[in-house]
Amino acid sequence: VQLQASGGGLVQAGGSLRLSCAASGRTSRLTTMGWFRQAPGKEREFVAAINWKGDSTYYADSVKDRSTISRDIAKNTVYLLMNSLEPGDTAVYYCAATRDLLSTTTTYNYWGQGTLVTVSS
Repeated sequence: VQLQASGGGLVQAGGSLRLSCAASGRTSRLTTMGWFRQAPGKEREFVAAINWKGDSTYYADSVKDRSTISRDIAKNTVYLLMNSLEPGDTAVYYCAATRDLLSTTTTYNYWGQGTLVTVSS
């Protein structure tokens, strides 16, 4: 499985971005896809996840009121729309995928290369 993340960039505080993650290869057994982020000098943290059916999602408290994760099965793509961006959202965002079920303890086996989001104040 290969994951290609895109959509990062420079945005002003209060703005929005939509990140995309295209999955390719042996994707038929993937059950969950997620987004993580890593800010400079900090550990990687969970952002959001969605099951492949799209009927179950999970968000980190820091983003849940201003983010939406969705997927397009036909395109094997997962999206993360983030609104009301804050400088604290500045990070490299990574998409991840797994054959594990969506839960608070999901283990991700496949990782994309990351896309940088920079939020200016």
